[in-house]
Amino acid sequence: MGKFTLILIVFFSFIIGCGKTDTTKTTDKSSDKTTKQTPIGQSNVKDDVSEKDVVKIAAGSPDHTTLVKALQAAELIDVLSNAGPFTVFAPTNAAFDKLPAGTLDDLLKPENKQKLTDILQHHVAVAVYSTDMLQDGQTINMVDGTNTKISKKEGVILIDKGKISASVKATNGIVHIIDEVVLPPTK
Repeated sequence: MGKFTLILIVFFSFIIGCGKTDTTKTTDKSSDKTTKQTPIGQSNVKDDVSEKDVVKIAAGSPDHTTLVKALQAAELIDVLSNAGPFTVFAPTNAAFDKLPAGTLDDLLKPENKQKLTDILQHHVAVAVYSTDMLQDGQTINMVDGTNTKISKKEGVILIDKGKISASVKATNGIVHIIDEVVLPPTK
């Protein structure tokens, strides 16, 4: 099979695949018409073959279920599923457990969505910062509009007080696993 033929097959497979939608039929009782509803947002794209984006990395980790729940409550899943590039400093479940009792439950309430969003956005930078790019004393601008400080001590990298324990490359950036919830400065 020639290279050109293979490219055509891949192209047409892509076009055909994009034309298929996950539809749900509902009946509009006021006009007796059937309408199609297609889920919107990048997070609704089903893809078990490609490499994972920052959200799929967190969602696939048993140590980040609290983070994923918070991202859902703040409606940030679709944003972080897009092209990026993003550096996400991802607190573990144990990091959220270190918060004062009742804090997380309070943040997950609908009336506290903006406060939760601000905290979560303080864990994201719009750039890719691998660990070798993070330098002692470096300041990084976060999505919430505030800055955070990087420090290095004896090979350990910290974002504020959160220690980076591991890093995972994503299709749209990088995820650094941290052991603290990093709070933005008070405004």
